[in-house]
Amino acid sequence: MELASKTPPTRGIRHVALFVKDLARAERFYVEFLGYAVEWRPDAYDLYLTRGEDNLALHGPRSDAATAAQDRRETALDHFGLLCDRAEDVQAWADHLERCGVALDTKPRKHRDGATSFYFRDPDGNRIQIIHHPPIAGK
Repeated sequence: MELASKTPPTRGIRHVALFVKDLARAERFYVEFLGYAVEWRPDAYDLYLTRGEDNLALHGPRSDAATAAQDRRETALDHFGLLCDRAEDVQAWADHLERCGVALDTKPRKHRDGATSFYFRDPDGNRIQIIHHPPIAGK
């Protein structure tokens, strides 16, 4: 858990539920690389994580038929974002994830609206954005 103790700060998300292909692999990614903690493990297929102000549900396959259906499932999810209090924290996250061997889809950059962000993916290809957006962050 050494990696989790070194993650840059974020204000997190409030709740997202994701279907994952390998629950153990997803748990390791979110706990070790992003600093989430296990909040509740109701059964062998479901896992609820928290990072203080938010809740992330991971739902693994229940059977071969469920896995096949999950692989065909289409989703409207483009990405979810983890909010940072400061623009400098965005670069700190990029540096942290690269040290962990996580490939970045984009490098941190400042947008026309004043936000600073970058994107990367979890082991199942879900796109995650680390973002500082002044109106949301209150700064």
